[in-house]
Amino acid sequence: MTADRPYDIVLFGATGFTGALTAEYLAGHAGPGTRWALAGRNRAKLATVRDRLAGIDPACTELPLLHADTADAASIDAIAESARVVITTVGPYVKYGEPLVAACARAGTDYVDITGEPTFVDRMYVRYHRQAVRSGARIVHACGFDSIPHDLGAYFTVQQLPEGVPLHVEGFVRVRGAASGGTLHSAVGIFGDPAGMLRAERERRRLEDRPAGRRVRISRSPVPKARVGDGWTLPLPTIDPQIVTRSAAALDRYGPDFSYGHYVAVKHLPSAAALAAGFGAVTALAALPPTRRLLLRLGSPGEGPSRERRERNWFSVKFAGEGGGRRVVTEVAGGDPGYTETAKMLAESALCLAHDDLPETSGQVTTAAAMGDALIGRLVKAGLTFRVLESA
Repeated sequence: MTADRPYDIVLFGATGFTGALTAEYLAGHAGPGTRWALAGRNRAKLATVRDRLAGIDPACTELPLLHADTADAASIDAIAESARVVITTVGPYVKYGEPLVAACARAGTDYVDITGEPTFVDRMYVRYHRQAVRSGARIVHACGFDSIPHDLGAYFTVQQLPEGVPLHVEGFVRVRGAASGGTLHSAVGIFGDPAGMLRAERERRRLEDRPAGRRVRISRSPVPKARVGDGWTLPLPTIDPQIVTRSAAALDRYGPDFSYGHYVAVKHLPSAAALAAGFGAVTALAALPPTRRLLLRLGSPGEGPSRERRERNWFSVKFAGEGGGRRVVTEVAGGDPGYTETAKMLAESALCLAHDDLPETSGQVTTAAAMGDALIGRLVKAGLTFRVLESA
């Protein structure tokens, strides 16, 4: 349906902080066989990005610039209809993301983003999943640090365990990183509307198919069963366990009974206490309009850490998996989680959808279900590590 379109990939939001990093990655890694374009509201700013990309690959001097504005439905339809895959970094997604999901679902266009907003993901499932199934579009959310290391890491861990038996996996996240203004605005939106998040989750559950004859669930225990390394752990209230369990529901390889627990790991008790207090403070402040406005003033979309600071950042997610009498510990690791590696993961997801031989899927799908081994292979070649640390 999309083979004769002029572009393999259109990147929407290239003038933002993460969008610009994604454009730079594509300039260096898309390859001469990939037809791609930049899209956004301001042509002059897009041209500035293109000039910078020409320093990476002189062929980018001819990169097409497309007008697209979420307030202009015709422009959003046009980029969806012109591409095989659309990347968007324009957030917060709950505020700006829906028009492009809707356009891609109608046009049969594959879609990737870096949202970590559960409300947005659930609403898009309720409103557009069935239409995307009919059109053949693959709508793949959370293609950055939320949630590729966790989704593909759990998938990789399950592959090391026996088939056809109950499996339990726990993820332990360690990071050194810094947040951009766009991430701050998305986080405030998530914590500022807990009632809306619960409504969206309930609506999704009413429509979502359950895996026949299988059980999949998130472990809600505040204390993990496994111990991986020294230090302290806290439950991590992110979208990641939802993505992991949706992959488990879609893929029989996760066994007849699968559960997943998700934790942040820190070495020292004061750090754990500060982290818990920070989550509580943001949740409380985001719930009230006056304090929510104060939080939003701490950063603006388009801002982010310097290259020097990003080069000092890193992430490691260790997974403990058990089942069928076996236990395995694995790790997914890389550099700066929020921006450098997120841009890499997002771009490689789009390239994977555009070029690789993948399972037949459609509708709202996860990275593990839609791309699995092919995307792991791409990310390993791009510098991320997926490895087995222990097996017994």
